[in-house]
Amino acid sequence: MSKIKILHVLHSVGGVDVSLRLIVNNLDPNSFESIIVKGQVDTDEPFYDANNSPIKTYNSSIIRAIHPLKDLKAIKNLQKIVKSEEPDLIHAHSAKGGILGKSVGHFEKTPVLHTPQAYSFLSADSKIKKSVFLTIEKGFAKLNNKILASSTSERNRAVNEVGYPTERALLFNNSIKPIKKINDLNIPKTWPDQYICSVGRPSYQKNIEMMVKVLAKVKNEKPDIHLVLMGVGFHSPNLEAVKTLIQELNLSENISLLEWTEREDIFHIIKKSQLYISTARYEGLPYSIIEALALQKACVVTDADGNRDLIQDNHNGFVIFDENTAVFSKKINLLLNDVHLKEKFENNAGALFDKKFNINNTIQSLEKIYLNNLKK
Repeated sequence: MSKIKILHVLHSVGGVDVSLRLIVNNLDPNSFESIIVKGQVDTDEPFYDANNSPIKTYNSSIIRAIHPLKDLKAIKNLQKIVKSEEPDLIHAHSAKGGILGKSVGHFEKTPVLHTPQAYSFLSADSKIKKSVFLTIEKGFAKLNNKILASSTSERNRAVNEVGYPTERALLFNNSIKPIKKINDLNIPKTWPDQYICSVGRPSYQKNIEMMVKVLAKVKNEKPDIHLVLMGVGFHSPNLEAVKTLIQELNLSENISLLEWTEREDIFHIIKKSQLYISTARYEGLPYSIIEALALQKACVVTDADGNRDLIQDNHNGFVIFDENTAVFSKKINLLLNDVHLKEKFENNAGALFDKKFNINNTIQSLEKIYLNNLKK
């Protein structure tokens, strides 16, 4: 029996890249063959299947921003690849991957699953931009494709805002391997032993300005509070504004900004931290919080898409509504002061991870989704 051929198309950066690697590295290699089409300026790191065999990868003119000429070129290139490879299914990842995959799937009569990993219209900083991005998504929803959401919140948006019928809105939670080994740091440790942490580039989505303001309030009760913020540097449009705010609030000695951090170092830093926080305005299903759950960390997060799917209020952490910095800081202080409550949340975090976000336990559900949506 020949293998089922899945063609993945995406702008392969950040969490989208992490998601794809986890999928192709855990699919049954005896039943599925993966092929990847990614941007030319994306990561150069090879992709491997579960047998550690390299995966065929094509580079294309896929970029994050809307660029009619490059996007048209990418569509033509993808169409050529689809004609040549004849995949049984296209799995499109990210906003741009979705546009390309849905376009070519429509032309070539190939079924398409789209995983947005946070809808593009959520990133719009104006009503006009949001309206444009949402209109584009609604237009493509009318073609013959399905959403494969990375979280329940994302699936709800697909149905309630974009207009997908419920039967065309599927769900596969982002999942990771259990983190069994914590390596030593590969970078110099320049922060104190007692600290809280987060992963997030200074941007509209991650809302790091709010995080800095929260820390200033925590400092009123705990002068030695320290935040280690990882993932700063790549595509961080608000970095200078964040640095200015840190200076204005006299927090230079209370925050460490790590511009580049290997994945193993992130695991080490999260594991050694007192707790994990997120002030994001929206997410798909954030891997950094999934990793925090796997490492049994209590979390304090905003009530954002993705965050609310991972943190159950007063069970494995606290969920803060309306970007309330006063309540956010209060909950951080509560966990830092109440060891028994923190330990309870930590135990619940590990149990929830194993039940819902351990890819060893979830990959079979994705394989079934693929099998149920193949070209007839």
